[in-house]
Amino acid sequence: MRRALSLLIGLLAASTCLSPAARADDTLSFPVLVPLTGFLSLEGTSQRNGAVLALKQTPAGVAIASEIVDTGTSPEAAVTALERAAGGGTVGAVAASMLGTQMLAMLPLANELKLPLVTVSGTASITEQGNPWVFRFFPGDAVTKAAHARYVVEELGKRQPAVIYQTTAYGQSGKAHLDAAFKALGVTPVFEEGVDPAAKDLLPVLTKALAANPDVLVLHLHSGPTALLLRQAASGGVTLPIVAGSAMHQPSTAALLEPAELKGVCAETAASPISGGTPEVKAFTDAYRAAFGKEPDAFALGQYDGMTMVLEAVKAGARTPDAIRKALSSETFKGLAMTYKSDGKGNMAHSAVIVCYDGTSRVPALVKRYDDPTLAAK
Repeated sequence: MRRALSLLIGLLAASTCLSPAARADDTLSFPVLVPLTGFLSLEGTSQRNGAVLALKQTPAGVAIASEIVDTGTSPEAAVTALERAAGGGTVGAVAASMLGTQMLAMLPLANELKLPLVTVSGTASITEQGNPWVFRFFPGDAVTKAAHARYVVEELGKRQPAVIYQTTAYGQSGKAHLDAAFKALGVTPVFEEGVDPAAKDLLPVLTKALAANPDVLVLHLHSGPTALLLRQAASGGVTLPIVAGSAMHQPSTAALLEPAELKGVCAETAASPISGGTPEVKAFTDAYRAAFGKEPDAFALGQYDGMTMVLEAVKAGARTPDAIRKALSSETFKGLAMTYKSDGKGNMAHSAVIVCYDGTSRVPALVKRYDDPTLAAK
């Protein structure tokens, strides 16, 4: 009954966007299965929008169909959505949830169905399962947390971090990689504590962190908890530098705060389209604003790059999931955020950046770029 209910919810939540020729027999389907409700709704909406924008670039002579399904945040709903999508015609590849627990649940089924999953999940373990069908177009925690720790130690000169992380798989993965990166840099955090994503008051953990006498606060939280902690820190007069996880670079997270509450706050991420860049990034940003009436972030750009690489493979002649998998596994692709190349495990992104807010606006400045920071941190 529970499975049937999940399927019904998925059916009700689904919407479709079809190219004009999408009903042809040779249509390739690219389902978008992402969390649009729950604690990851802000990030999931960005992921969906990036995929949708990419899938508008229909290759000549190929019919494209794309169904969008809200997976919520439960692993069961994600698996049900993937099962259902696989029965909806010839699937080329799937834009798959960025939520680590959902990805871990979907991976065995993807292996069974032999469908490429294209994601921007940061959870490190999804590419450590020996599964050849997963491709990550956002730097994993091994990359971003190395950049995160290196900026704290090497650029800010801080050696007494207090680490506050999420209790989800995402949070646990980031915390483990932060520990490893700080250890490589000869630093031991003076405080570490996990918080549930549903917590409504982060003042208790903030108070305990400050009592440990840190010289910097290091956050690895989802977007809502990040905004809540920053607001409570600002209202409490906390002046310590704060270096947050990638959720903070999102314009939708910054929109939850006043610019003054962001003063001195930095964040790691893969990219920040609103901070400027190449003409191609500006064109993407303009198109995103026109399509969705909001600002893009690195999750949107990463998923856009990922699905664009998939479509490039289709343009080059890939017409089956296995042909697309082989192209993703072997080809190099120059995307808007960075150049992507699989490391043999499906990790396609190997660069990270640090952005910082000056307290006068919600648009951060890019202050540091790290290419393959894990190697340099050893």
